[in-house]
Amino acid sequence: MRHSSFDFECSKLRLRETSEGRTAFDTVNSSLAGLGFAGSALAWFKSYLSDRSYQVQPRIAACLADIASWMSANHLKLNPEKTELLFFPAKNSPAIDTRITIEGSAVFPTSAAKNLGVTLDNQLTYSGHIAAVTRSCRFALYNIRRIRPFLTQQATQLLVQALVISRLDYCNVLLAGLPACAIRPLQLVQNAAARLVFNLPKHSHVTPLLTALHWLPVAARIQFKTLVLAYQATRGSAPSYLQSLIMPYTPTRTLRSTSSGQLTVPSLREPGSRSSRPRLFSAIAPRWWNDLPHAVKTAESLTIFRRKLKTHLFRT
Repeated sequence: MRHSSFDFECSKLRLRETSEGRTAFDTVNSSLAGLGFAGSALAWFKSYLSDRSYQVQPRIAACLADIASWMSANHLKLNPEKTELLFFPAKNSPAIDTRITIEGSAVFPTSAAKNLGVTLDNQLTYSGHIAAVTRSCRFALYNIRRIRPFLTQQATQLLVQALVISRLDYCNVLLAGLPACAIRPLQLVQNAAARLVFNLPKHSHVTPLLTALHWLPVAARIQFKTLVLAYQATRGSAPSYLQSLIMPYTPTRTLRSTSSGQLTVPSLREPGSRSSRPRLFSAIAPRWWNDLPHAVKTAESLTIFRRKLKTHLFRT
């Protein structure tokens, strides 16, 4: 599963109809470096896709059959009725209408599927995930509000942090780069949670409440988590697939920026595209990292970095 974080684009594939009437891959463009792939992930895709042609349905069906066999050998069972098939199409790619048959049951493509508690849609807008998180948080706030008269402020804060804030923080790195209007429902939930802790009406000004609780706003919490991963990648403590996405900036000649701890921001703008700020981790993490003060980037340990970063985000 790719880091999600972030806007994932498949390699661009041109489809044709074969003489047998099946949809097959005619041409594979394995120039994935421009899409944010690097290191071992890029090498794997190149070796797997180069100079090959594929038939969609038979290969996916064979893959699912292998999974079912492995599960059966390990005393597990694949439930075809609950199996979902989700395609992530490239931009401007033709629609793929594929039905897979496994163990006598048909599996149809779906526009959204849940994985590890995160609802993924085929455009990676995460609108369904945000809506689901918002509903669960609103329900938790409703239940806490019913017993609020019997709770102290400290007890209410603990309940809210355990049942609401933890849901807002779960896998929030995936939302990095989304527009403010997309994550606004989550921010409204956090605002309601802060007012509930202090037992204030819904139109109370929320900024001083968040400051008193030491809660970063939702957008800043997403940025905080992303930059923590970037710090770990620069220090070699992150997983290798994340470290391969982070490249130190090395100028062609000696400059003052040589020792500033900058990261290379890849140029991923596609021809004809108006967007120059993709949501890929390899692009958004270095851009946010380079905007940090030098004292934050050069923190001696992760604990010190987190403390300095939170202070910086509160100030900004």
